[in-house]
Amino acid sequence: MSKHFPITLSLLACTLLLGACSDAAKDTHPQQLVSQRVAIFKKMTQTLEPLGLVARGHKDYVKPVFVEGAQALKDLSGQPWAFFTADGNYPPTRAKPEAWSQAAEFKQAQDSYLANVDKLVAVAGSADLPSISAAVNDVEKSCKSCHQQFRNER
Repeated sequence: MSKHFPITLSLLACTLLLGACSDAAKDTHPQQLVSQRVAIFKKMTQTLEPLGLVARGHKDYVKPVFVEGAQALKDLSGQPWAFFTADGNYPPTRAKPEAWSQAAEFKQAQDSYLANVDKLVAVAGSADLPSISAAVNDVEKSCKSCHQQFRNER
């Protein structure tokens, strides 16, 4: 036996034990609709975070970087909605049933978010920090509003 075998076996055991303790449900749907939309929402959050830091004065405004970030958010912003299909309401979704039963309201929340992202893109290169801050704030508010109405918290 290799002298590294006990260490390897211990690491494997720890990995399996930690995996067994995880309460995260697996997305077993053939198209993995929940996993796909969650991945896009995570990218959207990661893209919005640095813009928020600029809006709150915690990071310097650098026009090309900010414009690129705003455009990246716009490019992502239309993507997750395609994965809210009729058969997309299954565990491990955190979406409330209202995302499907109140489809018109859910679509209105999407449209509000998309309009706010468009406003952010429109002012992103202006160097007008009060307008930029307001636009970022509006995007964040539309996220929060939609989550309150259509997303279960853990």
